[in-house]
Amino acid sequence: MKQHKQHNPGESILLRAMAGEKTSRPPFWFMRQAGRVLPSYRRLKQQYSLWHMMNSPELGAQVTLLPIEDLGVDAAILFSDILMVPHAMGMGFDFTEKGPVFSSPLAESDDPMARLDPDPSRLDFVYKIIDRVIADKPASVPLIGFCGGPLTVMCYMIQGLGRGSDFPQAARFIYENKAVAKRLIEAVTEVSVEYAKTQIQHGIDVFQLFDTHAGLLPVDLYNELFMPSVKQISRAVRDLDVPFIFFPKGLGVGMEMINPDVCDWLSVDWQVPLDRARKMVHPEIGLQGNMDPRLLYASQEEIARKLETFIDFGRKNHNWIFNLGHGFIKDTPYDNARFMADWIRNADWQR
Repeated sequence: MKQHKQHNPGESILLRAMAGEKTSRPPFWFMRQAGRVLPSYRRLKQQYSLWHMMNSPELGAQVTLLPIEDLGVDAAILFSDILMVPHAMGMGFDFTEKGPVFSSPLAESDDPMARLDPDPSRLDFVYKIIDRVIADKPASVPLIGFCGGPLTVMCYMIQGLGRGSDFPQAARFIYENKAVAKRLIEAVTEVSVEYAKTQIQHGIDVFQLFDTHAGLLPVDLYNELFMPSVKQISRAVRDLDVPFIFFPKGLGVGMEMINPDVCDWLSVDWQVPLDRARKMVHPEIGLQGNMDPRLLYASQEEIARKLETFIDFGRKNHNWIFNLGHGFIKDTPYDNARFMADWIRNADWQR
């Protein structure tokens, strides 16, 4: 695993673990931690729209840092959305109760590439939030930046709104228009690289690429079309000495092709047990994950029993970050999320 030295690990258990240090327990943070699982966030949401909070440096930074106090996590992750890259590319969308909806999906266009109008300055508001977080956060709390993975971003751009998670129009578009799809991937990658590098310039400590719908296509087709893009974004991040986490949800046996050229850390979804993932993935790559977020609907006794099963893995594997196998679900009981966080922090990890 590449040792990133630009960002001093200091008192951060996350950065110390990512630098290869053996820590007394695994560091932890949760996907979608800065949002709907927190009562403090829900109170803000009653006053402000999602777009308003994302466009306000003060509110965006406040929401980013809420989980530090409310859950006691070991890192903050930028309060933003995986669809900032399409926004920078001139595609208008809005957030609805059913998720993000694009006003004019590319599948409806005779010339999809002509519809794009990339302008990196459309993302200046994101960097203002990063600046405010850096100014407000405790020095020991690292900030994770991110963007959406190339396939996931394209799914929304092409189809406009996901139906479940299968994106039938997007998959059809990729098969019917492979040459156009490749040009679109290149355009998305170029903006993603610029976005990642600028986040780093503004002070993020770690970068995660969320390819939430990596399992949409067969592994060989994903490897052919999208893995070069993932590697290009990864190189841009790691060349600036920032650790790169890759989250290809649903990739399954495709994890076997993840080598140190792809990422420093691989985030594993709930479908593959961690011990199996550890055997499949190159030993130099750290793992992150992978508790099923739906387990948080269960009783705290049942949650504790599941958490106990992670102890053996955590004892043997110091290059592991505890996380969920995907993000918090919006009606997750906050008391159970807090119970999980407290349990992880206070358990005897036998290290």
